[in-house]
Amino acid sequence: MMRAVAPGRVNLIGDHTDYTGGLVFPMAIDRFTTIEFERSHEPLIRLRSHDEPNEAIVQLPSSGEGRGWARYIAAVARECDSKNGITGEISTTIPIGSGLSSSAALEVATLLALGFTGSASELAQTARRAEHRATGVPTGIMDQLCIASAREGHAMLIDCASLAIEHVALPPETRVIVQFIANRTLEGSQYSQRVQQCAVAENLIGALRLANPESLEKINDPTIRARARHVITENQRVREFLRALRQNDLHGAGRLMKQSHESLAVDYEVSTSVMNEAVAKLQKTPGVFGARMTGGGFGGCVVALCESGAKVDGWRVSAARAAHLA
Repeated sequence: MMRAVAPGRVNLIGDHTDYTGGLVFPMAIDRFTTIEFERSHEPLIRLRSHDEPNEAIVQLPSSGEGRGWARYIAAVARECDSKNGITGEISTTIPIGSGLSSSAALEVATLLALGFTGSASELAQTARRAEHRATGVPTGIMDQLCIASAREGHAMLIDCASLAIEHVALPPETRVIVQFIANRTLEGSQYSQRVQQCAVAENLIGALRLANPESLEKINDPTIRARARHVITENQRVREFLRALRQNDLHGAGRLMKQSHESLAVDYEVSTSVMNEAVAKLQKTPGVFGARMTGGGFGGCVVALCESGAKVDGWRVSAARAAHLA
């Protein structure tokens, strides 16, 4: 049996910037989706899951359509035009619906199991197309590119326009803690609406990744202006966060995380009252430099950057290596 292993991811700062080609700062985490499989020359994918009652059975060449979790497998097979099938079993330690990229990990692991041999960037872009096909949600590239390109012990600065990556070692005296707040799904949420609102803003002032706060004066609609203000200022916060880590200014990094959460809650309106309460509690906890919601929002998780000895409830996660065959 072979194994395809793909990590989840948590984003330290830079949310809702990737689909406008902005900057993000995620890290892969030591929670994994694993496919144990055998390849065959039969035009059929047959996968069982520890967490789902039904098998995913996909006839090749795939139509790209399926029910339940099988639609992700079908979409991946369609995007990579797989001709030869696999039989196997899927297990995961990434909590489903937590906002830690369980679907992206499944897509990337499935591509590797099906024999995808392109670059990390090509792997990520193919997985992203599969996500769009499976869900209809116009997500950005962050999740898949982080999972495909990660380096153990490092977070990463990603420019989502050029797909340039800079691996950044995390200070050894820090810990990253993730608290699960509530299940969420981007399907049926207002995620697509936010993407559309950013497109409206870009029609008015140009690419948000290149815009400055002064350009917001050209946007009359207060909602569109608020959405654009978040994206513009969040990109700047990512740059400042990188600078703070390089200077070992962990309190400065924490302040930027706090500002990011406030912007996501007020200007972008993707947080929830429960997430806001969790973040406020974390920010008052001794040893916590900063905390914020992470991911697409509307539920999911919050993330905290902490001293190594901080007593904080949640999952302690470490920066993991990229998806791979084992």
